[in-house]
Amino acid sequence: MTGVPQLDPVIHAQARLRVTASLATLGEGDRITFSRLQELLDMTAGNLSTHLRKLEDAEYVSITKSFERRTPVTHVELTPRGRRAFAEYTEALRDLLGGAS
Repeated sequence: MTGVPQLDPVIHAQARLRVTASLATLGEGDRITFSRLQELLDMTAGNLSTHLRKLEDAEYVSITKSFERRTPVTHVELTPRGRRAFAEYTEALRDLLGGAS
């Protein structure tokens, strides 16, 4: 008998799941601006920043800051570790839901 699949608590929080799922739709190595991600997810800057910090601490996202002309721009991308964690999370969720039927 196998146990109940464990869901990654870093990803499992609703807001971080939405962030991770959105970033996972980008190609490997692709990134999105903070402001575009904020717009897509309809989150406040403070809320998004808090969740990105948690994902960054887990090394699931990479955040780079630069300037375009004279305007600061923040880019966010899912790291290879984050992609693996998201794939494992979705697999565990499928296993969990498959066992419910």
